Amino acid sequence: MRVAVVCDWLVTYSGAEKVLEQILNVFPDADLFALVDFIPEGQRDFIKNKKVTTTFIQNMPKAKTKYRNYLPFMPIAIEQLDVSAYDLVISSSHCVAKGVLTGPDQVHISYVHSPIRYAWDLQHQYLKEAGLTHGLKSKIARLIMHYMRIWDTRTSNGVDYLIANSKFIGRRIWKCYRRESDVIYPPVDVEKFQLCTEKEDFYMTASRMVPYKKMGLIVEAFNHMPDKKLIVIGKGPEFDKIQKVAGPNVTLMGYQPDDVLRDYMERAKAFVFAAEEDFGITPVEAQACGTPVIAYGKGGALETVRGYGKETNPTGIFFYHQNIESIIGAVEKFDKIRNQISYEDCRRHAESFSIPRFQKEFRDYVDNIMQAKVDEWKDSCR
Repeated sequence: MRVAVVCDWLVTYSGAEKVLEQILNVFPDADLFALVDFIPEGQRDFIKNKKVTTTFIQNMPKAKTKYRNYLPFMPIAIEQLDVSAYDLVISSSHCVAKGVLTGPDQVHISYVHSPIRYAWDLQHQYLKEAGLTHGLKSKIARLIMHYMRIWDTRTSNGVDYLIANSKFIGRRIWKCYRRESDVIYPPVDVEKFQLCTEKEDFYMTASRMVPYKKMGLIVEAFNHMPDKKLIVIGKGPEFDKIQKVAGPNVTLMGYQPDDVLRDYMERAKAFVFAAEEDFGITPVEAQACGTPVIAYGKGGALETVRGYGKETNPTGIFFYHQNIESIIGAVEKFDKIRNQISYEDCRRHAESFSIPRFQKEFRDYVDNIMQAKVDEWKDSCR
């Protein structure tokens, strides 16, 4: 069986790339395709140092840093990738990868991190953050998003089986495509984190500092709780803005290597998470350290955190409004009930999102589909 794996772009190693890495571990002989590939030598282990077949966008001006600017060309680019020689095509898609063209005798399985967020329900949020709410550029951006929605819906019909990375994304898939999907949660490398039951008197949060992560909101909430210490790890466009308003009880550490992040995550009394994420790997990593999570109760966090008062063996507590008052209320409530959350339960729950679990579920899913195709072919030959 010849297997092709198609992803959107290869420029860094983050959540989607961690899923791609494990798909390639399940299918090590697969050939790899992408819109662009700018992963430098020495950092290509996660794709097994494979030669990647790319599209014409790879050679466009300034594509290495401005590849996102070529969004209008991405649908036609992905359609030019020739995967006709493969029996099985697996796409890992958060933008256009699922739009690769396949034939009636090929099986196309798409692992969907999300339908194109900025073209669907998050369009207005992205336009606002990009300063594109008025003027000619706004009109052009809205026209491009309209075109992307039409293309995205049409190409969903070319996928035989859709996998969602969470039930939350499964609902978004149904809303956008009117297609059912199966859920296989992304792999989290929980073995990199150690259970720590000796917690210290500080809270922490960690993320890239972009608007939707709501890092500034967390900092502002702790400014109103001067007796509680907050450690903030991460860098991004909002770092300087957040640094200016941070109170004396808030320590901004900027970017830190993984070993420093793990150290603070293991020792923190709780991890604070205010974003609406599709899945959210960081809260799972915190729980792998035995650290409870105080999370915004929407999106993937509802599936990765067991809420106090809602489920047995809780691993955290939810707040339901992205505002200062709601975060303060959740932190104060956590302080009262923290002894009712077991560090060991946090660790056990995190292990249910492990890498071996993902590999087994994904392999079994594909094997069952391909076996059904073989049985169908045998029946047709009788």
